[in-house]
Amino acid sequence: MGPRCLLLSALLLTSAPVWAQAPDPLADPKNWLTYSGQNHAQRHSQLTQITAANVGRLAAKWVYHMTDQKNLEATPIVANGVMYISQYNRIDAIDARSGNIIWQFQRQPIATGAQRGTGFWNNKLFVTTSDKRLLALDARNGSVLWDVAVHDGLQLAGQAPLIAHGKLIVSGNQPHGYIQAYDADSGKYLWSWSPIPADDDPALASWGGQKPDGMPIWVSGSYDPQLNLIYYGTGQPEPQWAGEGRKGDNLYSDAIVALDPDTGKLKWWYQNTPHDTHDYDSLEMPVLVDGMWKGKPRKMVLQANRNGFYYILDRTNGEFLQATQFVKKVDWLKGWDDKGHPIADPAHDPSVKGTTTCPSTAGATNWPSPTYDPKLHMFYFVAQEGCGINIRDTARNYAGTGYLESPEEGKTWQLFTRALDAFTGKKVWDYEQVTSHHYGPGLMSVAGGVVFSPEEFGQFTALDSKTGKVLWHFNTGDVITASPISYSVDGMQYVAIVSSSNVFSFGLPEGGAK
Repeated sequence: MGPRCLLLSALLLTSAPVWAQAPDPLADPKNWLTYSGQNHAQRHSQLTQITAANVGRLAAKWVYHMTDQKNLEATPIVANGVMYISQYNRIDAIDARSGNIIWQFQRQPIATGAQRGTGFWNNKLFVTTSDKRLLALDARNGSVLWDVAVHDGLQLAGQAPLIAHGKLIVSGNQPHGYIQAYDADSGKYLWSWSPIPADDDPALASWGGQKPDGMPIWVSGSYDPQLNLIYYGTGQPEPQWAGEGRKGDNLYSDAIVALDPDTGKLKWWYQNTPHDTHDYDSLEMPVLVDGMWKGKPRKMVLQANRNGFYYILDRTNGEFLQATQFVKKVDWLKGWDDKGHPIADPAHDPSVKGTTTCPSTAGATNWPSPTYDPKLHMFYFVAQEGCGINIRDTARNYAGTGYLESPEEGKTWQLFTRALDAFTGKKVWDYEQVTSHHYGPGLMSVAGGVVFSPEEFGQFTALDSKTGKVLWHFNTGDVITASPISYSVDGMQYVAIVSSSNVFSFGLPEGGAK
């Protein structure tokens, strides 16, 4: 069966969306046009109608069910009053005020999986398929504008695409990690980059003679249009639990990398976890901020990393500025050299007997998105306290492993919504999540002084940005594995979240903003 597009034009008869694109749509807070809201990945809305004073009056305005789906991870996209919900092979367009369907695109077969969203560019939406293809749809009616095969027949990851300088940037993890660029208007393939060092790259020596492998890239990145650089995290080396055959740092695994979106050329890199044996990938979102660092203005990239440290780097050149431990116990490293290079402790490598390591392989944090408040200079993210036991099945290279929860002081793993001073790394407050004991959703903040913190088993909570005080909560009744967004239509601010196969949109009652 060929592509199917259902157009329900009757829903557009009143207060139809305005399709003309603004000169800089990412700067307009009424829209949410990319996975992280804007290029800098701060996940912060400048809308001010919903505040710490009135968020307690927030109520569900509508619910939309995406058929034949479960545990959706997609962040909704909103453009000019229309919301787009995506999955592999599919996008549903709905009225962002009412939740009524406008059109649906479905490319056979019906697919499920950890697909995290679409992107919007020049009235185009982008579909990743389950059979290694990329499609662009007309956002106005769902018709196919172009349809291309993924270059080299590689398998796409589920990340939402990033649009940078007219390029559609996607990534994947089979047979190893890669990033690719396509012309967003035509679908023409442009370039590929892989964290696997080329034969003439001096970084190849960091593998001790073993052929580099692994390093999946399965989350989206961020983009600085002034520097014209894209920033991504890379995954763990393979074999991920056994490092004796890959002596050295194993570049470019577990790193933050900056690439030129026009050429794919690597401009700089910083490795968070050299010679990783704990699956401490760097696939946590790189957040771009401008601010003062030791009395001087700096362009910085911030990342709370799975290995237990919060990093501040200069995003123009990758210079290491600071790393701050953000969980109670970290023991996988001995210390740091004078260039900000962590020195791993082999005593905590996985073993046949089992080795306790802090943080656990589950990570001190993970892929769920953080948020940054540029007024308060606060960085918010999901942190997990707890250690783990890493077990090698045998002592052979390439051996498999398992990892177990390791209770510390009688406590099991526990998730927190955690706030740091963005420029010092000092903890400001914690909110102990009620129902979550493993990673699911990410965060979002709004200029009215609220952080929205969903939890894995359906709780959706609003916290005071300054103090972490609980201001409001709502039980969606199902699993949440997606991050919230905020948008505005006809002067009303909404907050939306995907829970399993349902999209919830919340707003204040009439006059509730006062």
